[in-house]
Amino acid sequence: MQKIEAEQQKPIAFFDSGVGGLSVLAVAAHLMPHEDYVYFGDTANAPYGTKSKEEVRALSMRVADMLVHRGCKALVVACNTATSAAVKILREVLSVPVIGMEPAVKPAFARGDQGKVLVMATPLTLREEKFQDLCDRCATDLANVLILPCPSLVELVERGVITGPELENTLTQLLADVDMSVISTVVLGCTHYLFLQKTLTRIFPAHVEFIDGNIGTVRQLARVLESRYLLRDNPKGRGKVELLTSGGDPSLHLFRKLYKIAYDEMEGLE
Repeated sequence: MQKIEAEQQKPIAFFDSGVGGLSVLAVAAHLMPHEDYVYFGDTANAPYGTKSKEEVRALSMRVADMLVHRGCKALVVACNTATSAAVKILREVLSVPVIGMEPAVKPAFARGDQGKVLVMATPLTLREEKFQDLCDRCATDLANVLILPCPSLVELVERGVITGPELENTLTQLLADVDMSVISTVVLGCTHYLFLQKTLTRIFPAHVEFIDGNIGTVRQLARVLESRYLLRDNPKGRGKVELLTSGGDPSLHLFRKLYKIAYDEMEGLE
């Protein structure tokens, strides 16, 4: 019993290539407010989405090993790219449960709309077999799936550019060949893109729905923790959130700013 209680008190670890996973962490902090969290953003090596699968796997293994050795009861790979490249091997070698991300293609098609689904994600996520398998399983008609590699958006968010002319110009160029009139749903297939949703909402027609995998990921995390008796039995007050980065103090300043933005936007989430 004492061993179980000790495990329950450990924090839940999150990692991403940089700031994107903070949007997932914010959901977890709202849905499971009594837990402790530690978040690591590998900003010194961002972005992951334009690297090779082998590079991303090696970086992910190094970060995950560090977080497990710090003492965590579960690991959330809060990055679609790292999930695509490394989640399978992480689950094989780590001693804690590992929760990954995937683009929210299934809920996008579950909406039953007649329009097309546009998936915005990093180049590596979109070319991985894991994404292709996801589309094959979930898409009722692959002709209704449009994919858009967005190699430049992560870098903007990593610089704190989440509004303004530079972002709008970049999005205009990325979307230049997309017929927005036929789009019913946009899947935000990278956790960084959640910070851009307000600008994207202004660019797309009013009928377009935006979907991401954050809430689904956190609910899966909660289910796994509950099944292993790892949720805190006797929560006392709000838990702690520790933010770590490989990028030094300037990155931490941005982390705190963006985490507050993400957390405040989740107000009222149940």
